[in-house]
Amino acid sequence: MAFFRTINFSEPLPLIEGEGVVLRMPQITDFEEWAALREASRDFLTPWEPTWPDDDLTRGAFRRRIKRYAEDLRSDHGYAFLIARHTDGALLGGLTLANIRRGVAQAGSLGYWVGLPFIRHGYMTAAVRAVIPFAFSSLRLHRVEAACIPTNNASIRLLEKTGFVREGFAREYLCINGTWQDHLLYARLKDAPKQS
Repeated sequence: MAFFRTINFSEPLPLIEGEGVVLRMPQITDFEEWAALREASRDFLTPWEPTWPDDDLTRGAFRRRIKRYAEDLRSDHGYAFLIARHTDGALLGGLTLANIRRGVAQAGSLGYWVGLPFIRHGYMTAAVRAVIPFAFSSLRLHRVEAACIPTNNASIRLLEKTGFVREGFAREYLCINGTWQDHLLYARLKDAPKQS
């Protein structure tokens, strides 16, 4: 059993390619496109995310976000990706493998968001399918967990379509949009059957 990551992070994370999407590390040069997509998607994303700080869409806040991502990468606590469309590089959303736990757990948590103009096109399904081999092979995780609000039917369908299995229910699990929300708990194991 591996107790430590096995890839070298003195260099940036590799590109991860999926069906029609590319996952890559966020860069400061992504700020304008990222901020525009988040602003255009604010009303759509708000019910499913933690409350946005007042300065969330500023260059300074984005710079701090990039710095935190780099620290998480160096410490093996998290891996953040932006999702881009393969054909033209358009920014579609983001995905993270966070809360990485080593030792006997070898687990991490999956989080994701997609911009409003890009919902229902299969991009997030492709991104999750693409990141799973990275999580299990490159990072040597045994388990990837995810949680979603019980009324988030799109997220439930996404998780189930990509091989995650519902394992439980957590009361007031995360503070979403300013309120402690119940969540359904899902996980995918390394040796789970592949989904088509």
